[in-house]
Amino acid sequence: MIMNTHVVVLGASDKPDRYSYKAVELLREKGYDPIPVHPRGRAVSGIPARRSLAEVTEDVDTVTLYVNASVSAQMAEEIVNMRPRRIIFNPGAENEELAVRCRESGIETMNACTLVLLKTAQF
Repeated sequence: MIMNTHVVVLGASDKPDRYSYKAVELLREKGYDPIPVHPRGRAVSGIPARRSLAEVTEDVDTVTLYVNASVSAQMAEEIVNMRPRRIIFNPGAENEELAVRCRESGIETMNACTLVLLKTAQF
């Protein structure tokens, strides 16, 4: 059992047809505590979004990325400094430079789809 169930969804959308929105919903359904992060700060599935990683004060188990490499590269320092157990790079969010930096800092990385991991009990 995971002690810390906070999962940051970086790039969470307030549009129900987006995968990041569906990830927030499925994380909550599976018993995790999703923390949507998006600069507009709009609620995602009724959960208030944080405008930046700096607004996340909880201990975070996982950061799941729904932003492209150019965006995550700008946030690399903040992501690493959060010290999550792992980072999930969803399809289209791959960033090998960030992944290497995370692994060097002892953070597990995965190129995977959060929705698939959750639906197949591999999360």
